[in-house]
Amino acid sequence: MAVGGRKRVVVVGLGMVGISFIEKLLKLDARAREYDITVIGDEPHLAYNRVGLTSFFEHRKVENLYLNPREWYEGVADSALGYHLNTKVTDIHPAEKKVSCADGREVSYDILVLATGSDAVLPRHTPGHDANGVFVYRTVEDLINLIAFSAGQKDTIGAVVGGGLLGLEAAKAMMDLECFSKVAVIERNRWVLSRQLDADAGGMVVEQVRSLGVDVLLGKRVGKIDVTEENSVKGVHFEDGEYMPCSTVCFAIGVRPRDELARRAGVKCADRGGGIVVDDSLRTSEPDIYAIGECASWQGQTFGLIAPGVEMADVLTFNLTQASLHQPRLYKRPDLSTKLKLLGVEVASFGDFFADRDGPKYLPARAKKMANGSGKPSAVKALTSGLPPAPVKALTYKDPFTNVYKKYIFTMDGKYLLGGMMIGDTKDYVKLVPLVKNQKELDVPPSELILGAKKEGGDDGDDLDDDTQICSCHNVTKKDVQTVVKDGTCKSLGEVKSCTKAGTGCGGCMPLVTSIFNKTMKDMGNEVKNNLCPHFQFSRADLYNIIMVKRLKTLPEVMKEAGVDPNSLGCEVCKPCLGSIFASLWNRHVMDRTTHGLQDTNDRFLGNIQRNGTYSVIPRVAAGEITPERLVVIGEVAKQYNLYTKITGGQRIDMFGAKKQDLLDIWKKLVDAGMESGHAYAKSLRTVKSCVGTTWCRYGIGDSVGMAVRLEERYKSIRAPHKIKGGVSGCVRECAEAQNKDFGLIASEKGFNIFVGGNGGAKPRHSELLAKDVAPTEVIPILDRYLMFYIRTADKLQRTARWVESLPGGVAYLRDVILNDKLGINASLEAQMQELVDSYFDEWAEAINTPSIAAKFRQFANTTDTLETMELEVDRGQTRPVMWTSSAPADDFKGLRNRWSSTTWQPILEASYFSGADNLPNGISAPIKRGDTQLSVWRIRGRYFATQQMCPHKRAFILSDGLVGEDPPLSCDSNPNGRSTPWISCPNHKRNFDLSTGECKNDEAFSIATFEVEERDDGLVYAKLPPVEELDAELGTSRWMVKKGEAGPGAFDELDRKIGFKGQRAKKPGVRPHTELGMRKAVEKMPGAGGCGGVGMEW
Repeated sequence: MAVGGRKRVVVVGLGMVGISFIEKLLKLDARAREYDITVIGDEPHLAYNRVGLTSFFEHRKVENLYLNPREWYEGVADSALGYHLNTKVTDIHPAEKKVSCADGREVSYDILVLATGSDAVLPRHTPGHDANGVFVYRTVEDLINLIAFSAGQKDTIGAVVGGGLLGLEAAKAMMDLECFSKVAVIERNRWVLSRQLDADAGGMVVEQVRSLGVDVLLGKRVGKIDVTEENSVKGVHFEDGEYMPCSTVCFAIGVRPRDELARRAGVKCADRGGGIVVDDSLRTSEPDIYAIGECASWQGQTFGLIAPGVEMADVLTFNLTQASLHQPRLYKRPDLSTKLKLLGVEVASFGDFFADRDGPKYLPARAKKMANGSGKPSAVKALTSGLPPAPVKALTYKDPFTNVYKKYIFTMDGKYLLGGMMIGDTKDYVKLVPLVKNQKELDVPPSELILGAKKEGGDDGDDLDDDTQICSCHNVTKKDVQTVVKDGTCKSLGEVKSCTKAGTGCGGCMPLVTSIFNKTMKDMGNEVKNNLCPHFQFSRADLYNIIMVKRLKTLPEVMKEAGVDPNSLGCEVCKPCLGSIFASLWNRHVMDRTTHGLQDTNDRFLGNIQRNGTYSVIPRVAAGEITPERLVVIGEVAKQYNLYTKITGGQRIDMFGAKKQDLLDIWKKLVDAGMESGHAYAKSLRTVKSCVGTTWCRYGIGDSVGMAVRLEERYKSIRAPHKIKGGVSGCVRECAEAQNKDFGLIASEKGFNIFVGGNGGAKPRHSELLAKDVAPTEVIPILDRYLMFYIRTADKLQRTARWVESLPGGVAYLRDVILNDKLGINASLEAQMQELVDSYFDEWAEAINTPSIAAKFRQFANTTDTLETMELEVDRGQTRPVMWTSSAPADDFKGLRNRWSSTTWQPILEASYFSGADNLPNGISAPIKRGDTQLSVWRIRGRYFATQQMCPHKRAFILSDGLVGEDPPLSCDSNPNGRSTPWISCPNHKRNFDLSTGECKNDEAFSIATFEVEERDDGLVYAKLPPVEELDAELGTSRWMVKKGEAGPGAFDELDRKIGFKGQRAKKPGVRPHTELGMRKAVEKMPGAGGCGGVGMEW
């Protein structure tokens, strides 16, 4: 056992399957860290793309073939991976659980994985096989030797023996060397690619290969290699007596599993064909020894393709890491479909592509029953008439003009596609392979699969299912590519290849991968990246996991661990997101000194900021249920502070217009009455709406109010990626509108039906059923898991509706996770939610009772004086701020610095006010009153900044309450630290103003005035300001506050004139409610009314 209790996994073989296994195990074991891996490779190179060997002739750099750079191996965290190159394992000692190497090294293991691959076959029975000039085509070393030898063989003939996949690749390589006057392919069969294609298709490939200048000799077997006295190749003798001169012979006639290491150790190997015998779990005959890839013999078969080996790596890594949580996976019949481009010719074969020749290997259950029903011929009839034709039908398309050939094989009734082959046009390959693998009954006639395959324009994969395999080498699906693009992991094709491995095998899938990548990027619009912001190369969900696992609790800690710049201040995007994550993990008060600077506009003072800089207060009314006594308190508070009141859509009473300096007193009155303020602003639970249910309603069958109260009390104050709304209806009449909520319950006779993922808003979405007839006692655990899973995995500012849509499989996948514990995380989700619920505190009461927090509720830091910032008017009997103007001031506020008649240093505040600012995420800001002018002063990382308090966009006096941010560091001559000047983000509409220059970084139409500011030895902070009269004339509150009439005519003036609106209607004089209406005028105004006898209408 390794140090720390981790198991030691030793991998013998650093080929494509070996590295696939390592990558997958590292990924699946990243959190649990159960394993330490050591890989031993006998080649001097890191794992490279053996399928793409031919490209080596172009660049001659083995590093270009590496599947991962050397830095990847050395950068694996926590020493989870060690590697040895150019080291041959000579013996396995199963009893001692160790392996011996040729250099004398011994390596112990707990689990041994053999991924030794296979060797190219060299016919040692053929005379001359060991001559100079004889090569095989398998490794980089083979190619290096071939290149070196060929350089001295100008104007000679190069011969390739074998017309299969490797043979045609070798022929392409020898042509690319441009050393030979001719390259000949020698194939013993009547056509090339005889293992993938029939005679017609193979013949078509032969014609195309010959048209490229390659001589193809069919039906030829090499009997002897003719050599010189120096044992150098000078020609080949064929078994039919013919002779061909040549200087170079490259054998590409197949591979043989490398099982000699296992045989010496007594591990069971196959007698026929070789290979290490494994079961469905990839176990060998010896305990804790597994074999994967080309060296493994499964059910008597070995596989010379990369895809089956990668699937073996998938199965084994899953079982090693997930078997305790899930049912172990079993290796099943692999898909041997291939799609390649050989010598410029597109070639593909899929499924049971020789079913018409050899009979079907597998049939769908329905087709098998039909085939068995036809009966078997007697032995005599079989001898006299031969075997009956295979119970399949083949549909063939051949176009010699465009060199396109397609043959698709179906069951006798044409309902199932069994396999096929393609030449020239292989676009439909990825659509057809799933039909075969899933044995899905066709919903179109067989002919449409060929005749309807060709279409105008490019193929962007839009009509492919998400689980369609687009890269058979590495078993990559369409969804895999889309996911890494959508979540921001990959922003280029190169990153997609690196991340998913798509296109790093044969490369034949790259056109489709490119199309899917481009389509996904296009569909995303400007949201190309899913990174949280320029300060992080992680999504919100990634950061959540990083912060949770590493227990990070401050902005500097997160920046150092995961930020692009470890010293960054962040920005208005990442700060609130991190603040929300901290709250949903550690649940500290959002106005705590270390977290206050992360909070967005509304969380900064625990209330929703309004147009005029005042705040709303919305007492929590769980389920909309409230006593008359509490209603009276709300009314008294609203009356005392002249607050505008309105009933919300979530069954609460909203009070608008509360000034910052009055909030503590308002909250205290509510707390003393047994209430609390509520969240109408935070990214947290807003309300759980309910109907009266069985409490009063004669139709109710469930206590909707009781359930809603319990849910709201449980989940209140828990922060999330976005706001959360709930609803509970007492019957199917659905009066609480539970089916357009983030979570909703509808009572049934057996409990509650739980709906999730709905919302109103800008893009409404109906919720979907998650669970049916859930007992009341089971509702809470299900919602705990659902909400916690959402909090953990959603993107920044992503509502549950969009989150559910983005899940692979949508609500069906969510159901598997939440109800069936597909991921094995339900206990963790419930425990985390319970911890948050248990840590609840009334954040408004805490603000009242915590002096350091209470001190922040002042309009100005240097005086108790107050200023109105916007005029008010009475509308429908209540006071509200006047309307904003339609146009913003065009004044060049930043230019004021150069236009003041004079400036002097003037004391504005004690420096102690800014104590500790340099260690806080937003520094410390101070709103200052100077005459009639409002200023903002900041201390950020040892530097002071001062600006006007008014954001010119809407003339709102609120800049000191904004978030401080900065751009990622750049090299800048004016800033020796390479850092940009911080900017302040306006709380209202996120205009970002440079604190030094005053320029608006995201809207050049605006700017703000800035002032020099410094701290002096007398303990005061000074600002260089013009005379007060001049300052007020340019920036005074009375000049810039929005006044009545500036917005122009009222929005409803014309409508009011048209309908005669006078306000709340009372009974009109003369109206008698107990007499019938005449309705004469309405009839007279109808089309065709009038004429003789009245209205002129026919009934």
